[in-house]
Amino acid sequence: MTVALTGPTLRTERLILRLPQASDFDAFAAFLASDRSRYVRSEDLDRGKAWRSFGHFVGHWALRGFGSFVLDRDGRAIGGAGPWFPEGWPEHEFGWTLWSADAEGQGYITEAMSAIFPYAWQTLGWTTAVSYIDPENTASIRTAERLGATHDPDAADPGYEDLVYRHSPGGFAT
Repeated sequence: MTVALTGPTLRTERLILRLPQASDFDAFAAFLASDRSRYVRSEDLDRGKAWRSFGHFVGHWALRGFGSFVLDRDGRAIGGAGPWFPEGWPEHEFGWTLWSADAEGQGYITEAMSAIFPYAWQTLGWTTAVSYIDPENTASIRTAERLGATHDPDAADPGYEDLVYRHSPGGFAT
């Protein structure tokens, strides 16, 4: 038996931001099996471990009532982005990943976040959030800066020695 999650669907000019579903797993697993995921995983993940990781992605919605949205472009899952706050995290986070290599450099994350920021600030009532970014992930650092985030060297990270970029309401003009 499959249980459907309920939650918001957000829309941008090119994307539908929706809750994850089982049919998204293949795109997610392919991303985790690629070198492109090196900044978001600490080990090589076989398909079984990728499934458990996908369970975290889905389960966050069930346990917290919010989580990363799937970025759906023309019926195809190309990535995930959204609010994130797993147990043990020092602060609320905005995270993002592009699962499809051909989606890189197209502005999808910035576009998605233009809908996600108002959702987090207004609906969830967040007043600040961070993005934890591997110091070698220059593309995500540039994205965070484009989104108006600033490096916060005094903020705690969840134990990965990441750089912390701070977001605040009004920091990104939508």
